Amino acid sequence: MSGLPGSIRDAIAEKLGNVGSVRGVSGGMVNDAAEVDTSSGKVFVKWKSSAPHGLFTCEANGLSALRGASSLSIPEVLLVSDPPASNASRFLVLEWIDGHPPRDRSAFGRRLAEGLAELHARNAAPDGQYGLDYDNYLGSLEQINSQAATWTEFYRDQRLGTLLRLGERAGWLSRARALRLGALMQRCDSLLAHANTQAVLIHGDLWSGNFMSAGETPVLIDPAIHYADREVEMAFVELFGGFPPRFRQMYEEAMPLDPGYIDRRPLLQLYPLLVHLRHFGEEYGPAVDAVFDLYGV
Repeated sequence: MSGLPGSIRDAIAEKLGNVGSVRGVSGGMVNDAAEVDTSSGKVFVKWKSSAPHGLFTCEANGLSALRGASSLSIPEVLLVSDPPASNASRFLVLEWIDGHPPRDRSAFGRRLAEGLAELHARNAAPDGQYGLDYDNYLGSLEQINSQAATWTEFYRDQRLGTLLRLGERAGWLSRARALRLGALMQRCDSLLAHANTQAVLIHGDLWSGNFMSAGETPVLIDPAIHYADREVEMAFVELFGGFPPRFRQMYEEAMPLDPGYIDRRPLLQLYPLLVHLRHFGEEYGPAVDAVFDLYGV
């Protein structure tokens, strides 16, 4: 990681006071990041010289939407700079949260699971629509959130359909896989139907790298929020692992999933698998093909 750019240092100093020590930390696969001492206290700063316009604004909006939406902790947004000029400094400053392992991982997992269930239970879409009134990002990929009245329409068209068009145009989705994806999209109405579909606020990118423990307190970071069927959140959680043991069971003790979730789960996991195929290449091809095989397309 390069040092904190001078323009970002100056902007932080103007808002939060003198800037002292800067220590590089992990910023995920997309950004540079640092722990920065200021007169107002320690803060977390992330930036990227080539960040697309809107990336940090969308993240800030997502964090603000999640704050207070459940008992889970969400870092406060202190400063965001996301100007349209391509040579401008784009960055995000958040409150610093000291991460350290919980004493009781099972109890921590229950707090995380119950907090996630609380998020889904308390935050239905005001207008009942799936999606969001603006597009945001999943990692560095623009995520299209055009609203739809039904879950199957939204997932089919804005999630799978967007990647089908993008993959064919950019060449990372083979003709054979595009045909199989198109065939599976035609079956979304029947495959995703269940009794209690509802548009609720979800984190949207909840893998093990996007939650942390501040001792006994679960903290969510790096959201890609939108209103969706909550099953897609759990499918994402279960895709790559890394969550506390019995996490889904603890979630379901607070808010049971509908019968048939296990049958729907591979289709719901196809979106993040396709995103990973785009980002990382054929390493994820067999997992995508396995979903097609499972549904017989």
